[in-house]
Amino acid sequence: MASSREHDFLSSAALRIMESASKSRLFGYTEGQRKLFDFSCDLKRDWSKVVAGQTLWQHGGDGIDKDIRTFLNEEDIHAAVYIARHESRHRARFAEVTQSYLKGPMRNRLSRLRVFWVPADFDARDEKSCESIYNSLKEEITKDLLLQVALGGLTPQDVTRFASSKRPGLPIAILSYVKEHGYRSNRTASKALSVGLDPLRYEIERLFILGFLDSESLQGGIYHVTDSGNAMLDIASRLRDYLRANLGNGNQNDEFEHICRVLGIDYSSIPITTRLIGKDAEVDIQNPTALLLQHVAQADADGSVDWPEPYFALPSASEISASK
Repeated sequence: MASSREHDFLSSAALRIMESASKSRLFGYTEGQRKLFDFSCDLKRDWSKVVAGQTLWQHGGDGIDKDIRTFLNEEDIHAAVYIARHESRHRARFAEVTQSYLKGPMRNRLSRLRVFWVPADFDARDEKSCESIYNSLKEEITKDLLLQVALGGLTPQDVTRFASSKRPGLPIAILSYVKEHGYRSNRTASKALSVGLDPLRYEIERLFILGFLDSESLQGGIYHVTDSGNAMLDIASRLRDYLRANLGNGNQNDEFEHICRVLGIDYSSIPITTRLIGKDAEVDIQNPTALLLQHVAQADADGSVDWPEPYFALPSASEISASK
């Protein structure tokens, strides 16, 4: 059966949203080979995570069993996106099928599923309807997929708690140090970062409790940076670009700004001429964004951070083949 306009639009929209989000330079993007799926892509940082998806529109729910079985049986998928027409029979069948896997060996893979329901009256021939659906999917995919898959599950609460440290620049410096050198000794790290043992221990424990650092021991000790910690470093690096008027054309990056807004970071509301460090600093201590920018400015001034480079989209295998 030929696919409908709605099916094609939704499948294409999912890829366009993820490709567009990669222009934030927080992760790389490569479109994948479709094979068993309606769409797929590879999100890249210092890892590679495959996102595959199916779109359900015309088949009355008959294909849900097969789609979910395929999602769960594929070994290499990190996230499975299901874009489906919002009808009661679809929701009921989806719930029935997923429930059937809860007691089986595939139950742990159910967490990879991300379902986005689209109003049943969506008409792809209507330009305004397409724009509305695209914007709605963009919000949902950013919050429920990209933040989880590409940014380590980072939340607005995580950002606020990270920024609340009373030692400007130190949380970023610690994450950078641990990422580059590992962490085995308080004294070694204290010397490398030129910070006292007590404030270092306090900040390390705080980052551990908040989930930016992890350890094989519940008591800490030998630490490594988590996915959310790496995401926080990348965001801080792009905010440094903003403060240096180097974020993009006109010092703007719409995709980065959108992701930051979802995370509660309204950096564009604070002019780059604002005094963020020093005795005459103009920082609203009730504003998490201002505090985060202060951390970035101080870490940059201290020269204590190996700032991550931005990520760029990579050509797909088909594009590479076509260029030969």
